[in-house]
Amino acid sequence: MEKEVVISIKGMQTYEGTPPDIIELVTEGRLVRDGGGYTLSYQESELTGLEGTLTTIQVDREQVTLMRVGEFNSQLVFQEGRRHLSMYNTPYGAMTIGVNTRHLLADLNDQGGDIEVDYSVEVDHALAGRNIFRISVKEAEGGLGSLKQ
Repeated sequence: MEKEVVISIKGMQTYEGTPPDIIELVTEGRLVRDGGGYTLSYQESELTGLEGTLTTIQVDREQVTLMRVGEFNSQLVFQEGRRHLSMYNTPYGAMTIGVNTRHLLADLNDQGGDIEVDYSVEVDHALAGRNIFRISVKEAEGGLGSLKQ
């Protein structure tokens, strides 16, 4: 199963001593059922500062993996109650970041669904901030609908 979807993303980043940075984005993307999970993908835009980057979110039972390929390459693994280390590559060099997932909800089906992740970020083992993102996925209306079964 593969279909065109509309993806609504609401994200909030909080760093100590600064007001929260909030971003809201609605974009077109693709939802694919693969095995027991789902893969969601979309192109980043100028609004996110990641224009030209493909973001892919893999949802498997108790784990969500966010991958970005483009000028900024990264892979973040979210698993509730677990800490994962990842490399974050930027044009200015690579750094190690830790992701500690406080809360994870991933409820996707063939019609869409919701993903919610609340996590803290460490850069070189120092707490850098807290992030929360909520993603809502809905079938694109009047689009191609189901592309493949």
